Amino acid sequence: MELKNNIDIIFNDKNIIIAKKPAGMPCQADKTGDTDMLAFLSESFSSEIFLVHRLDRPIGGIMVFAKNKKSCASLSEQIREKTFKKTYLAVVCGTPQKSEDTLIDYIIKNQRLNLSKSVHKNTPGAKTAELSYKIIDTIETDDFGSLSLLKVDLKTGRHHQIRLQLSNAGFPIWGDTKYNVALKRHGYVKTALFSSSIEFTDPATNKLVKYEISPPDEFPFNIFKETPITQ
Repeated sequence: MELKNNIDIIFNDKNIIIAKKPAGMPCQADKTGDTDMLAFLSESFSSEIFLVHRLDRPIGGIMVFAKNKKSCASLSEQIREKTFKKTYLAVVCGTPQKSEDTLIDYIIKNQRLNLSKSVHKNTPGAKTAELSYKIIDTIETDDFGSLSLLKVDLKTGRHHQIRLQLSNAGFPIWGDTKYNVALKRHGYVKTALFSSSIEFTDPATNKLVKYEISPPDEFPFNIFKETPITQ
């Protein structure tokens, strides 16, 4: 099912909606006043919709929304208990030295600048950020040098976490204007990060479910021969 604004509805029942958020669309109302996912779905389904988790505005991909308070509470509890799993695909500049690794940082959000930064773990207010990545493929390009496609499993849900951690590790995301300064100077503004998979316990059936979608068929994702989200 596809609604206007290129929003695909992957699954819909009386408890939850699984939808594909377009890159550039906010999850909920912000100061721009632009149409947001939460308001759009509420209007489209003529019912109250509850936001369970977020994606940064520049990031597209799969999300789950609750259609009642009971489902929202169940999904929110799974997120707190870290049993709600989120997987991303990211195209980064360079090639990580390790084919797979776990990154742990301590980060603080700068509310005024809408940025996060990595700090010493004893810094007041610092929060632990953890993710694991695996290299799926690496390609040498004429314009951007080495680009690598990573599968990223998010362990915690901090502000700009994936974008900051990969940049801090030395392989920033292609097109990320906040954490990839080199590409920002060249004017590239499409952040190559995509929410490809979510896994959680369905609030109604109490069964473990997994939903996956493919990344957009556009640069830089489409230069890789291997882009299976189950790798």
